[in-house]
Amino acid sequence: MPKQICVRCLYDSDFPLIEFDSEGVCNYCHEYDQMCEEYPAGEEGQKRLEKLAAEIKKAGRKKPYDVIIGVSGGCDSSYLLHQAIGLGLRPLAVHFDNTWNSTIATQNIRKMTEALNIDLHTVVADNKEYDDIYRAFIKAGVADIDGPTDIALAAVMYKTAAKFGIKYSFNGHSFRTEGISPLGWIYMDGKYVIDVHKKFGTIPLKTYPNMTLLKQLKWMIFNGVKQIRPLYYTDYIKEDVKKLLTEKYDWEWYGGHHLDNRFTAFCHLYFIQKRFDIDMRIIAHSALVRSGQLSREEAEAELAIMPYESPEALEIVELVKKRLGYSDNEFQSLMKAPRKSYKDYKSYKKTFVRIKPLLWLMYKLQLAPKTFYTKYTRKDV
Repeated sequence: MPKQICVRCLYDSDFPLIEFDSEGVCNYCHEYDQMCEEYPAGEEGQKRLEKLAAEIKKAGRKKPYDVIIGVSGGCDSSYLLHQAIGLGLRPLAVHFDNTWNSTIATQNIRKMTEALNIDLHTVVADNKEYDDIYRAFIKAGVADIDGPTDIALAAVMYKTAAKFGIKYSFNGHSFRTEGISPLGWIYMDGKYVIDVHKKFGTIPLKTYPNMTLLKQLKWMIFNGVKQIRPLYYTDYIKEDVKKLLTEKYDWEWYGGHHLDNRFTAFCHLYFIQKRFDIDMRIIAHSALVRSGQLSREEAEAELAIMPYESPEALEIVELVKKRLGYSDNEFQSLMKAPRKSYKDYKSYKKTFVRIKPLLWLMYKLQLAPKTFYTKYTRKDV
């Protein structure tokens, strides 16, 4: 039976949890439309941002900072710093350095924070411990090998916000340019990290900033840090933003989405597609097609090029093999091992489903992103 392809985006019938209406439009496009209604851009979006900024300034009175912003040196988080200053806020930039940063990303963070006179708080991982986490996830046979960094950054952000009494956090995600990764492809939570590392790790996790469910709920409920995604309300045109950052701050493009970190680049350029036949690019490309920033023909032409065959990908593979201590044979053996998923390990997934009403309330109070609520509380994955 031939694949059905959405008439609006690039998703086909192999995409996780996909459904099509009578006109051939997929449920992800309908979800995009709902998000656009809930989070309008343009003039209305700017009004909401200015109203939010006033609330944030009020909450930040008599404190050194108004808002906390996680930075990676990438386009989205760099623009958030620019945007926060434009809104008259006093941000604290926070960076979790998993020791795999690209030189360009590190320089971008420095350029942005210095030019905007923004304080930077950096937490550096123990490189031996962190590499052991990566080796454990690769050995576990799952696609979620870069997820521990997302968990660590979230934990560091919550801890830092609590330390300085900050009640608002900015996140650089944009559903109009990045889309939302489906649960059937990528999953991550703190319990999952613990179980995978317990089974396959070799070094005790003494410094890794994990986020257990109790910590997560404590930070959400008692610390009350509101999770704001300003780009949801912004006419965010990626190419225009890159040009602005380059001209105004001498910021430098690092070559592609998620390529500001070398391990993340390995994950997206090579590992996930080569190991699991999952092309994560289709998520962002479809988002850009929906938002009119990329034509369908341009997106299809770019997706036809296999990233794992590029010289950049092969160079990063050699770096990963060398740093993680894999011989050529060992690496190839791991790449061909049976595929597994988070369902083969302990996680909080069933708990998230059970506490769905609580997480819905957290989303409504802006204490958790809507994407977290909708993605992690589904029963059918």
